Amino acid sequence: MLDIKINGKRVQVPEGATIMEAARAANVKIPSLCYNKDLPAWGSCGLCIVHLENSARMMRACCTKAANGMNIITHDPEIVQARRSVLELILSNHPKDCLTCSRNNKCELQSLAAEFGLREMHFEHYINEKPKDDSNGAIVFDRNKCISCGRCVEVCQHMQAVHAIEYQGRGGKTIIAPAAMALLRDSPCVHCGQCAAHCPVGAIYETPPKMDMWAKLSDPDTISVVQIAPSVRVALGEEFGLKPGDLTTGKIYTALRRIGFEYVFDSNFSADLTIAEEAQEFVTNFTDRTYTFPQFTSCCPAWVEFAEKYHHDLIPHLSSTKSPMQIMGAMIKTYWAEKMSIDPKKIFSVAVMPCTAKKYECERNGTMSASGYQDVDAVITTREFANYIRQAGIEFNALEEQKADSPLGPYSGAGTIFGATGGVMEAALRTAYFYITGKELTALDFYQVRGLTGIKEAKIDIEGTEVRVAVVNQLGNLSEFLEKIRQSIKAGEDPLYHFVEVMACRGGCVGGGGQPYGCTDEVRKLRAAGLYTDDERAVIRTSHNNPYIKQVYSEYLGKPNSEKAHRLLHTHYQSREPYHFNEP
Repeated sequence: MLDIKINGKRVQVPEGATIMEAARAANVKIPSLCYNKDLPAWGSCGLCIVHLENSARMMRACCTKAANGMNIITHDPEIVQARRSVLELILSNHPKDCLTCSRNNKCELQSLAAEFGLREMHFEHYINEKPKDDSNGAIVFDRNKCISCGRCVEVCQHMQAVHAIEYQGRGGKTIIAPAAMALLRDSPCVHCGQCAAHCPVGAIYETPPKMDMWAKLSDPDTISVVQIAPSVRVALGEEFGLKPGDLTTGKIYTALRRIGFEYVFDSNFSADLTIAEEAQEFVTNFTDRTYTFPQFTSCCPAWVEFAEKYHHDLIPHLSSTKSPMQIMGAMIKTYWAEKMSIDPKKIFSVAVMPCTAKKYECERNGTMSASGYQDVDAVITTREFANYIRQAGIEFNALEEQKADSPLGPYSGAGTIFGATGGVMEAALRTAYFYITGKELTALDFYQVRGLTGIKEAKIDIEGTEVRVAVVNQLGNLSEFLEKIRQSIKAGEDPLYHFVEVMACRGGCVGGGGQPYGCTDEVRKLRAAGLYTDDERAVIRTSHNNPYIKQVYSEYLGKPNSEKAHRLLHTHYQSREPYHFNEP
């Protein structure tokens, strides 16, 4: 441990800690705009300057390591004035449209300007007009609001390894964009939205719905139906002062009805249906003996697009099962519509998702209209959902708890853990074991695949046969892992893994690009813990034992992987190049 002083207060910090981390240990806040716990520090903004006692030399706290015996000054008149000047320079070429900005009241720049009491500007205000990019259907890049902190570039290149955006130009003409100033729709972007989740200002945000939601909800000729994703229930409460991980499922159902939705379903149910299909698909491949393993999960649309653009050789290994959102969309406009004698063209189907890639997924290809209509008409993120709750004048924390509508609402514990990294794998193993053996697992918890480790592995014995599985947490952890698999296949060895789960975002959907701002590993762990609590409390913890899943098969689909199930619940993939330039 290192002994140092922060503003005269002695603190102990571990070797390798930065001055920023040491200050936090002393309960001292050092301001910053470029710093984020998920990313390596690079000292871009200059707001975190500090100096040693009796020294005029300034250091950047975010990327300067603490040393034994340091006596660090974090705040004095000179430092405060320097920080004010940096903020004024940033604001001098930043738009003044806070009232209409997507980050109003949640903007880190706005908060710092308020903290420093900035009321007058000492620099000429000048906006160097830059192109706005709203081309890709999931996120919008409003470059006039970009402060060139670099967080989005670091996230895209190092955290996600997508490399869709980079710095273009120099100085005041710097623009962050895809190579050759391509549009996002023509770039390697996989719509994960982590750039939006990490942007400190309103430069990147989710694409708003194409239609007026309030008008659709009030249309007497429209039947409005909504579904919520597993991880929304453990994150939405943060928007209303609750702790990360607090389960708000019943309040969410109530809020959706108060907003105006006539029927409220739960994507946890369709996660159970996803498992029934995906596990059967795995069992068929496992018993066939001719399939080349591994089989990869396919419920994360950002991962699917990453494979389509960067890993063409893996496309045959992707499960053909759709994501729970799309499966629910298809079931609403076929099975449920028939059951309720409702014309599917009158149904307005909305999904509340933690993910910006879901906005793209609902129009990804023709299989997303398996019902004969677009199966999911609109996707809103957790953040957007919170805004609709506020617009409706709802006191969320005071809401009573209600239940989802049947038969597409009740879910098992396996369905709810879909929202955490490793959850899809754990749910699939619970059901795959039953499909192969006809017996129930005695121990349902696979702790080996839980947590935030980049690559997690587990083995399960199925009547003498060892099934090897792996979970990849975050796209940036894929490269070496996939190369190891390729080398094994090339060498003709026994499969390293039979089943692999991939989630694009760190922590899985609990850390999705559409979740409340300010996500850290601590927050991700708490959100995941909430989902595992929901699982533990469930009376039924396996997808195949959900009675409403059995009902859907007996009344409509026949059996998992039937012809009808394939037509409605499965999809296909295609090789695509990372960059695609449309003809003018």
